[in-house]
Amino acid sequence: MPRYAFRIEYDGRPFAGWQRQDGPASVQQTFEEALRRLEPDMPSIAAAGRTDAGVHATGQVAHADLARDWIPFRLSEAVNWHLKPAPVAITACARVTDEWHARFSAVERRYTFRILARRAPLTLDAGQAWRVIGPLDADLMRAGAAHLTGRHDFTTFRASICQAKSPVKTLDEITVEERPFPGGQDIRLHLRARSFLHNQVRSIAGTLERVGTAAWPPERVAAALAARDRAACGPVAPPDGLVLTGVGYPEDPFAADGRVDSPASRD
Repeated sequence: MPRYAFRIEYDGRPFAGWQRQDGPASVQQTFEEALRRLEPDMPSIAAAGRTDAGVHATGQVAHADLARDWIPFRLSEAVNWHLKPAPVAITACARVTDEWHARFSAVERRYTFRILARRAPLTLDAGQAWRVIGPLDADLMRAGAAHLTGRHDFTTFRASICQAKSPVKTLDEITVEERPFPGGQDIRLHLRARSFLHNQVRSIAGTLERVGTAAWPPERVAAALAARDRAACGPVAPPDGLVLTGVGYPEDPFAADGRVDSPASRD
């Protein structure tokens, strides 16, 4: 059965997360139902990561084994048609080898957490960022974030229900970007690692927000990390501001012709 990789974008607000489950709709369920409009006997798909309820994605990656030998462009067009009106879209599609796996072949995941600091309520960005009253000091947040890069025991920043075998992870990069925003600040935390623990990014975001308000000194982040105690963590940020922006592989499966608007992908 030919295997296809998909890059997927979605607004996480209507969903109970990525993973299929009993009860509320998930992104996986929505995507699989669209694919099964094309091939009813398609087996379950696999994804690079499981985002929680309310978390968004611009760079989720999944793969599916299909019976037909599809042209990637035609497949992405057909799936996008059947995804309507759900806020889910295929932005790239490519044929991959049978050994390629969306989850196990991945070598890094990239997330962005967006915080908007202003007194006025959000309108256009509602549901797409964590609004705080602010203001936030981005330099203090950078100083706090510097304590988190590298290989550490992240028990403090791990949800109690996390199923990972070990709390030890390597955070390869965390940057704090500040952009102008009407009436306030747009703070974006960019994080990169091979894998993340459950609620790790949201826990880091909530802790750095405390540093940005000067409620915590930057050194307290190091103390919280060393404590290896969930009680030492700052508040867990809401899912609104979290976006899975990309998944890295030894070779980008979409580099050659995977874009759905690429002429090569139509051949």
